[in-house]
Amino acid sequence: MTPTPQEASDGASAVPESEHVETAGAFDIRNFIGTLLGLFGLILVAMGIFAFDEGAAEKTDGLNANLWAGLAMVIVAIAFIVWTKADPIRMVVRDNEDGAEEPHDIAPLDD
Repeated sequence: MTPTPQEASDGASAVPESEHVETAGAFDIRNFIGTLLGLFGLILVAMGIFAFDEGAAEKTDGLNANLWAGLAMVIVAIAFIVWTKADPIRMVVRDNEDGAEEPHDIAPLDD
């Protein structure tokens, strides 16, 4: 993967030809956090819509806590996914020196 013009303007132009820049992609921890928050948020939204009854309203003084907490979690999940797409984690991948056990060395790209 060759650096895009955006990456070149962010400091990736200092990467020698024998190295290239890759992103963490699906393995970015923010994707996992966003997905889990979104899943749990959707479950709470469904519980707020379909399982809110007189007993639940009595416990929370009429506030549909599952619905509001679920909506907040879905919004935070969307923010995590957007953050991942807007500012991906980039790494410099280069060949190791002779005699190394691993075929490639991965280092973070310092901005």
